Amino acid sequence: MVVNSCYRFSHKYISSMQKKLQLTVLPRQAAIEKELKTLIATALNIEEKRIVHIATERKSIDARSRFPKINLSLNVYIDETPVQRHIEKTYPKVHSASSALIVGSGPAGLFAALKLIEKGIKPIILERGKEVTDRKKDIAQLCRNVALNPESNYCFGEGGAGTFSDGKLYTRSTKKGDIKTILETFFFHGAQEEILYEAHPHIGTDRLNTVIKNIRQTILNSGGEIHFGEKVNDLLINAKNEIQGVVTSDGKEWKSKIVILATGHSARDIYELLHNKGIALEAKGFAMGVRAEHPQKLIDSIQYHCKERDEYLPAATYNLVEQVDERGVYSFCMCPGGHIVPAATAPDEIVVNGMSPSQRNSPYANSGIVVEIRPEDLGEWTEKYGVMGGLKFQQHVEQLAFANNGGMGQKAPAQRLVDFVKGIVSANLPECSYLPGIISSPLHFWLPDIISRRLREGFKKFDRKMHGYLTNDAVVVGVESRTSSPIRIPRDKETLQHIEIKGLYPCGEGAGYAGGITSSAMDGENCAEKAAEQINNDKRLEIRD
Repeated sequence: MVVNSCYRFSHKYISSMQKKLQLTVLPRQAAIEKELKTLIATALNIEEKRIVHIATERKSIDARSRFPKINLSLNVYIDETPVQRHIEKTYPKVHSASSALIVGSGPAGLFAALKLIEKGIKPIILERGKEVTDRKKDIAQLCRNVALNPESNYCFGEGGAGTFSDGKLYTRSTKKGDIKTILETFFFHGAQEEILYEAHPHIGTDRLNTVIKNIRQTILNSGGEIHFGEKVNDLLINAKNEIQGVVTSDGKEWKSKIVILATGHSARDIYELLHNKGIALEAKGFAMGVRAEHPQKLIDSIQYHCKERDEYLPAATYNLVEQVDERGVYSFCMCPGGHIVPAATAPDEIVVNGMSPSQRNSPYANSGIVVEIRPEDLGEWTEKYGVMGGLKFQQHVEQLAFANNGGMGQKAPAQRLVDFVKGIVSANLPECSYLPGIISSPLHFWLPDIISRRLREGFKKFDRKMHGYLTNDAVVVGVESRTSSPIRIPRDKETLQHIEIKGLYPCGEGAGYAGGITSSAMDGENCAEKAAEQINNDKRLEIRD
């Protein structure tokens, strides 16, 4: 084995002072600048002292062989000092400009606001929850199993669900927009530089709090408004099916002919509101299951083919997918070095999610393991509730989890992994990162068959891909149910307005058009672009009249 040189390289001429270099190296060589410089000098056939700066453009891990390697795309500066990487964004002042309402301050809502400002329009954000600092206090109470605030928790509040549930920025939705500009906006507002080149960028909950505050300040400094504790419970719609504004729970009317609805996938009251008003909704597929948590050392040993992880390698991750009875069973939101967190939004339900701090240094690795559910799978639920069937089923399973936790508040029902697969009640449970605590429960028995049966078979198949994954050192915790919304709010493909209501822009995860922070942010920008076009068109019509 070669340990003191690169495995392979290629380079591209840019100028006499700058070269692009593709390099595959050992983890240590990627981490220690002196060793990396030596390899680069050898690859380019130059003296090491001529290398002034190395800028990483892309970084990924190849762990397929016995010895993991790091793939690097580098910009090497020779005999010249580069301009420091800097992202400059300028936002105009919009204090006196035309305004638009945004309901929700998750990534869709915040990026919609920033885009509106760029277009010279004043955003007014209405957020049911609290700002980040006060939200932290409610989450601390929730994690101590003291109290659950239905309006301020892991799902509701400034920054949305992503603020306190990880901050992963990876997406496959390249058609939705320019991912690079989203990452640059996060970097501009305080995220670490690594997100600009990592293959799977991740901010981390501990850093994302500050980033969200900085985005808030940009909006406010530009003349936008953000109002916390303003829960929307009605829409103002005229006889021509044109949006006229919204009404909040205190009875206040907020008037606007533009409403960007970016409420997230857990705002069930918004779906109920639209349904009760006869506004068109669509049932869509979603997924539900459990959180599976393993010792991080075990996942490292499986993925890196070693007893102990190299100190220069990050906590290992995994991505698993199988088909069981014509439905997908797959890992979702895998959190290496992370924690399982309580994500319920009502006191009579148990919902779990996962997160990782920026360092990913917890001794646990957790992932949602979920089963694909289609509207036609729900039988009596669809017959009874129609388009709301998936939502009611989702809520039912969460309430089942609460009913099976022994009346212990937010303690979550759990089972050792092998016991779950074999249908055995766990006599005891391993240590778990879930702070409210876990309690032994027969998840295999009370989870609906369309979930339980496929999960159990899925875990067996996962073990064939990752030998050692199926172990009683792992625990499954229920339930992972908020992967996406079971409802879509239909919109016109061209205008992005609701198919029936002019001026209403369903947006992000809650509307069924995104699946994570980055795709939600891009969808928010897209809706804001279309809303700006409508505002400008309306202005032109007014001038003509």
